Amino acid sequence: MEEGQYDYYAQSAMDSNTKIRDLEEKQRVLKDRLLLIGQNLIEAKEKSAQDLLEIKKELEIIKQNMGRLMSFLEMVSGEFSKFARKDDLEILAKQAKMFKPLDLIRKGGK
Repeated sequence: MEEGQYDYYAQSAMDSNTKIRDLEEKQRVLKDRLLLIGQNLIEAKEKSAQDLLEIKKELEIIKQNMGRLMSFLEMVSGEFSKFARKDDLEILAKQAKMFKPLDLIRKGGK
């Protein structure tokens, strides 16, 4: 009977060792996965930070371009006010037709 007990204990010890090795292997796999996830997280954070920096640079360029565009539009709108409008020119043309300075000179010279 001792031999049967010995076999039982030996088998039990081997099963325990197998379970321990399986658990250690699972723990090692989980550790590797966790390290990989951590590495991917760090890489994603670095890429996000780099993308954010590029976006900030592009935004600054857009702001500068908008500033130049606004100053150009202000300058152009200031220049437009110096030009005569079509309505103003039509009124002046009608007044010139009514006055007809050349006819007065011709009539006055006769």
